[in-house]
Amino acid sequence: MADVIEAGIAKTGAYKYEDGTRYVGEWSSKGQKHGMGHLVLPDGTRFDGALVSGVCSGLGVMAFPDGAKYEGEFMQGWFHGHGVFWRADGMKFEGEFRGGRVWGLGLVTFSDGSNGFPRNEGYFQDCKMVRRKRCPEVVQRAQKVAYMARAQCQQM
Repeated sequence: MADVIEAGIAKTGAYKYEDGTRYVGEWSSKGQKHGMGHLVLPDGTRFDGALVSGVCSGLGVMAFPDGAKYEGEFMQGWFHGHGVFWRADGMKFEGEFRGGRVWGLGLVTFSDGSNGFPRNEGYFQDCKMVRRKRCPEVVQRAQKVAYMARAQCQQM
C-alpha cells in the first residue's frame, strides 16, 4: 500500500471545499487527495491517515462529532480489515470489519470493562453475533493495527 501511495504523490498542500470540507496533506498529480492527510468534514467528522485516489485507504483514525472513534484499516472509504471501534458511550469492538460494518471475529467490551455473560466474543455478521468463539489472536491483531494507525497519525 505504501508503494501505491508514494508513487502518486505530487505535492503537499491545503484546500477548503465549498461544502466546508477541509483537507491538509498530500495530493496526486491529478489533484486528488493521495497519501497522508488530515480531512475534516462539514459535520465535524475528522480523518487522519492514508488516502488513495481521494478516499480513505490503508491505516487511519476517524473521529466522529458524537465522540465515537475508529482506529484501524480502511479500504475504499470503509472500515475494512482489523481495527477498534469505540462508541460514544464507551462500548468498544476489537476485531474484523467489512464494508464499514462489524463483520468477522471480534470481542465486545462494555463501558464498565466487562465482556458480558456469556462473553461477547466470536463471529459477527452485520454487527450481530452469530457464533461464540474465542479469538484472542484476532483481538490482539486489531489492537496492534489500531496502535499502528494512531502512531502513524502522530507522525504527520
